[in-house]
Amino acid sequence: MRGSVFRRCACRDPETGKQYGQSCPRLNQRRHGTWGVRQELPPDAGGERRTFRRSGYTSATEAQADLDAVRALLALPEVDDEDGRQRMGDLLERVAANREPLPDLEETRRKFRSGQSLTARITVGEFLDTWLAGRKIRASTINRYGRDIRLHLKPRIGEVRLDRLRVSHLSEMFNAIVERNIEIEEANALRHATVEELKTLRGRERRRAARAALAGMPPFRRPVGPTTRRHIRATLRAALNDAITQELITFNPAAHVELDPVNRPKGLVWTDERVAQWRATGERPSPVMVWTTEQTAAFLDGIADDELYALFHLVALRGLRRGEACGLRPADVDLKGQALTVATQLVDINGEIEENAPKSDAGNRMVALDRGTVKVIKRHDKRQRTVREEAGAAWVESGRLFTRSNGEWIEPTWLSDYFDRLVKRSDLPPIRLHDLRHGAATIALKAGAEMKVVQEMLGHSSYALTADTYTAVLPELAMEAAEATARLISGRGTKRTTGLTSGSHGGKASKGAAKKDRKNGKKQQAKPAA
Repeated sequence: MRGSVFRRCACRDPETGKQYGQSCPRLNQRRHGTWGVRQELPPDAGGERRTFRRSGYTSATEAQADLDAVRALLALPEVDDEDGRQRMGDLLERVAANREPLPDLEETRRKFRSGQSLTARITVGEFLDTWLAGRKIRASTINRYGRDIRLHLKPRIGEVRLDRLRVSHLSEMFNAIVERNIEIEEANALRHATVEELKTLRGRERRRAARAALAGMPPFRRPVGPTTRRHIRATLRAALNDAITQELITFNPAAHVELDPVNRPKGLVWTDERVAQWRATGERPSPVMVWTTEQTAAFLDGIADDELYALFHLVALRGLRRGEACGLRPADVDLKGQALTVATQLVDINGEIEENAPKSDAGNRMVALDRGTVKVIKRHDKRQRTVREEAGAAWVESGRLFTRSNGEWIEPTWLSDYFDRLVKRSDLPPIRLHDLRHGAATIALKAGAEMKVVQEMLGHSSYALTADTYTAVLPELAMEAAEATARLISGRGTKRTTGLTSGSHGGKASKGAAKKDRKNGKKQQAKPAA
């Protein structure tokens, strides 16, 4: 197709007042006028001729470079590809009309080969909507993705063109979220102070004024914590990975944006000292607290007659998640083989309870049962059959091992609330229902189970997650490990360690004590076994 580089100016003929254009007599001067390009484009859909024009270049070299770029773009379709040639003409026509920079050759080549639109400007928000609608994954994950997109991603970066999204956009987004957290915390503190003040105010007018001020304040909101921010990044990263697969982009900025590290709270055991401090102040030492084996036993003894005793027993000893316990079916339990299979769970999705697959592939697992737990489940099954017979037609067949008193399945949120009420009645230090799962891991370790066995029992895909987050070392277990270590050292160096007291360094007194210990040891060995 024909095209050229030309020079023209804005000088006007003094007689006619028209611009000289390319016929100005001063164009032979080196610095006079500007350079432009002209390139014929493929006809449009109606067969009309069209031309790419652009001017304002300061040199012929600069103009020729752009003309070469235009011709390279026009060369992407095959000669007999009429549709492709027309698409490329549409792109260059729009670029010329809007005075846009020429599109990148390699990016345009990629879009052209993958059949993508060359003229559409898809935004991050538009892509995320399309991406989410096409996902075929569990409903709980769709719900989480949708929440991240609706509340954070679309409001903050939704208008950015997908192909122009950069790490800097994401850094600004997360910085803005942190700044918004500060505003939320300040507003929460102000509202909390007003609520407390209202409790102490006397007088109708003063109380009315305080209530009016309270009504004008924003409601309590939860800040977007480090874990949630990582979930937001994970959602965007998954979406942009699919955009790369579709050849919409070549770089995933979500994989390179840095966030503050998440410090998972370590589980602490309710020792006597911590219990005493809690009773005195009402404060919990950590968000994650674990009962000792004695406290767990006391709780189970105290609810032995509760209709859901078997459920809590199972969570406390075998570490099931609450949704997994609620989702158990009679067919999942093999009492003869002393095992159960975690194959389903109940989850709350936007206020609706749905049956879903386990949290991960590792969550779909078999859990061994001890003989005592088998007896507990048998008693529960017998009790439930009696209740079903008494209910008659009023019984709701939910197909679950553990149910409400009328047979309906148990909502996980309700179960947590019910557990909290049982804990308060027990007068034990408070823990969450999920903390029973932490306790199950800790008790299993105390009983001598290997960490790998505990990982499989809990259904974790990561060994590190089990070791770092879900096990709180019981004080007596840590003490036993310390004593065992000391025995190994002292047993191999009696001359150096036996009989040493604080501040001694192996003098005559310590040597005498060591000799005496060896004598006593020989006497003990000489005694016949009882």
